[in-house]
Amino acid sequence: MGSELLAAIALSVIAAAALALFARTLRQPLILGYIIGGVVLGRHLGLGVVSDEASIEVISEIGLIFLLFIIGLEIDVPRVLQAGRTILVLGLLQFPLCAALTWYALGGAVSGFGGRLDAFYIAVALSLSSTLIVVKLVYDKLEISTFAGKLTLGVLIFQDLWAISFLALQPNLDRIGAGPLLRSLAAGAALVGMAALLSRYVLPTLFRAIATSYELVLITAIAWCFLVSGIAGQIGLSTEMGALIAGLVLAAFPYGMEVVARLSGVRDFFVTLFFVTLGLKMPVPSTRTIALALVAALVVIATRALTIFPLSALLRLDLRTAGVVAINLSQVSEFSLVIVNLGVEQGHVSPDVAGVVLYTLLLTAVLSTYGILYNHQIATGVGRALGSIGIPQWMARRRAPRPTAEPRGRPQDFFLLGVSREGLGFLQRLEGTETDTKRRILAIDFNPETLERLQAQGVECMYGDISNTETLHHAGIERATIVVSSISDSFLRGTTNLNLLQVVRSLAPNARIVATAETLADAEKLYGEGAHYVLIPPALAAEHLYKLLARPSDAALQAARRRQAADVFGR
Repeated sequence: MGSELLAAIALSVIAAAALALFARTLRQPLILGYIIGGVVLGRHLGLGVVSDEASIEVISEIGLIFLLFIIGLEIDVPRVLQAGRTILVLGLLQFPLCAALTWYALGGAVSGFGGRLDAFYIAVALSLSSTLIVVKLVYDKLEISTFAGKLTLGVLIFQDLWAISFLALQPNLDRIGAGPLLRSLAAGAALVGMAALLSRYVLPTLFRAIATSYELVLITAIAWCFLVSGIAGQIGLSTEMGALIAGLVLAAFPYGMEVVARLSGVRDFFVTLFFVTLGLKMPVPSTRTIALALVAALVVIATRALTIFPLSALLRLDLRTAGVVAINLSQVSEFSLVIVNLGVEQGHVSPDVAGVVLYTLLLTAVLSTYGILYNHQIATGVGRALGSIGIPQWMARRRAPRPTAEPRGRPQDFFLLGVSREGLGFLQRLEGTETDTKRRILAIDFNPETLERLQAQGVECMYGDISNTETLHHAGIERATIVVSSISDSFLRGTTNLNLLQVVRSLAPNARIVATAETLADAEKLYGEGAHYVLIPPALAAEHLYKLLARPSDAALQAARRRQAADVFGR
């Protein structure tokens, strides 16, 4: 059994890698390659090489738990609640309006499949957009920080919250009634309450004690995920719901992004198996399934336009921004596959409906790749077409918000990678004098005491391992204009200033980089690799001592002491 499972996993990974490379060559989402890899190996549509779907499915469920845990980690609920009226209105209304329109358009068409809740599930599934696909494509276009990009991300975050609410109720959907639903809501509230209490009174002390060990932080976060997930399963909720709650609670901690960065590789392996499993189970499509998938893809595109455009008009957004957001959201989420497949397992929905959702996801993923690539051109063309009936003039009377009005203001583009004593001294010198520079700074460090000092000084900071490329990527270093590494190699762990310089140059090629060296030979290497300036603390100290002691006298030392008191101590 063990050797068969190992062979099945090996074949799955090989097929997924090969088909993903092919998908990348065609500029398609990698998810398509994973699913098609499963199709090729499966017994329904493929070669029948892998027949034991159940064994891989068990392992792929771990990937699903990791996926939902990381989604929870990346949802900043307080920030969502503090968002502007535009994001709040779009996020709250887009999903229920899309679900209602989808139910009306497709409810009758799927009623013949035999599942009691088929219409309800397909309405929910087709109203969620793919965070994975959208973020990847919008990020690659460098539009993540634009106004339309922020609106898109805001709607996606609210969709995740809607999906979390659905997962809380899902186990009792086949017994619709006040009693089961109330019990489900009570169980969900109890789980959230328990997690919140532990996160307030237990987890801070625990994580602070282990913060200097990246390995312990990671394994403790994973243990927390499986603890909450297991408790959720025991009290009648889904384990997936528990993983989301675990992530949401941990997102408030400064360690969240570091966990995401370090867990990404493990997650990707298991998530790959999850999508391969979907391909393995893909049924032979009937003519009706293919026809419904084509219609469903059109419904997805239409419902995004029919909800985003009117809501944007009410919110006084310009037509082009509304069009870009609608195009960005015009695909089916991988989360939809999770929801529908859980519905199949619980007997809520027919497997045929799951097939329709899967084929619709594949079709809209392909269309969305090109849609997002040319979103501005398409939005402009739609605007011109609607101009013939006067809609742009109608919306023009509503003032479009300017990007400068966004509440978060200018994003940080000055990165401190590790905060040494010199770094703390630099920040102290900025106090009260260079407020604009201070607002631009994002400091990354793993020492909780240093982070507390930075927060007290009003400096934006995050917990993270600067030797991990994923940590730098999640921090947004690609937008950096200045990067400073003020820690010498003797105090760095897992990297060197030379390695950091090379990584930063690959992620932010236009950034001005200041590194630190302990010897002149190291400084020459850093300059040779493209550093704009190299701090050499021993050389700086030697130069300072030389100037101070070249002609020592009481008067000269007193003058130097007065200058130091004014510059360093502020007196």
